[in-house]
Amino acid sequence: MDILKRLRTLLGLLLLSLLTACTDTNESAESHQTAQSSPAEQLIVYKSPKCGCCKKWIDHLEDSGFDTQYKHPKDLGAVKERFQVAQAIRSCHTAVSKQGFVFEGHIPARYIQQFLANPPEGAFGLAVPAMPVGSPGMEVNERFMPYQVLLLKKDGSTEVFAAVENAAQQYEEADQP
Repeated sequence: MDILKRLRTLLGLLLLSLLTACTDTNESAESHQTAQSSPAEQLIVYKSPKCGCCKKWIDHLEDSGFDTQYKHPKDLGAVKERFQVAQAIRSCHTAVSKQGFVFEGHIPARYIQQFLANPPEGAFGLAVPAMPVGSPGMEVNERFMPYQVLLLKKDGSTEVFAAVENAAQQYEEADQP
């Protein structure tokens, strides 16, 4: 019995050291991998540890085939500054791809997939400003508020990448945004 306790303690310490090695000094992290045969696109999501809608959005990403890791920085505003997310387009979380593309707010996974499959020249990401009711992670019964997915350009400007007029449109497959 004593050997089992020692093994559990050793395994626990090993797991803790592995998790610590994967995080920044001021951030905690949790990783989630999707079960699929091809490598999943990886996103790191920076969020508040207490935000339920962020977790629901992460679940939406994972259900759509993304491999996610999330971090809880002490200063989320500083993260948004580092990734050049303008005040006017901020939401509750910021995701970053391994290529350095930025995804701000409750963007449907299908638009992130479209963007990553063919990143527009001069763009560095997408954003859904604020927290529109009915967007992925912000579901409230059958309520839905139309919103726009904005293309973030390196010159600081934005343009509409997709106009989401109804809830079903967030999940439909389409050739064009």
